[in-house]
Amino acid sequence: MSDAGMDAAVEAADTVDAETTGFTPPFVPTQEASPAHPEGVPLPNLPLMPNMVPRSPEVVSAAYEFAARNPDVLEYVPCYCGCESAGHTGNADCFVQSRNQNGSVNSWEPHGMACIVCIDVAQEAMQLHASGGSVGDIRSAVEAKYLPRAISQTPTPAPPAE
Repeated sequence: MSDAGMDAAVEAADTVDAETTGFTPPFVPTQEASPAHPEGVPLPNLPLMPNMVPRSPEVVSAAYEFAARNPDVLEYVPCYCGCESAGHTGNADCFVQSRNQNGSVNSWEPHGMACIVCIDVAQEAMQLHASGGSVGDIRSAVEAKYLPRAISQTPTPAPPAE
């Protein structure tokens, strides 16, 4: 995303509030991100994909791998599918159920396989990250897109100051 596009997304996110949406996101203080899955360590096999996944298997697999390797991004990006009722606190939880102490993925969360919102939020975060967006800018862009029509949001911690 160009700097102008990123600035526009951040500006749009800044104008989204309870007055325009009727929904107030929960406030959660900043926390440290989980360690990332170590480079060179193979990821565990993904759960079997159902026949009717909402996106291509390649897109779904990429979202899972991004979540495993980039908790410093997706743990600060909210999800809007209602998964907070399952205890999720950010988009990373839609894909990674648990990690070992060194950050390696211990088990996958199957919810992300079948949820178009989870996959789309992760895909947008991946694209913005690949184009050099900061975590704050990525979160702002995702909020600008989803918050105007949100009825729920995960209680996602704010990203650390950049």
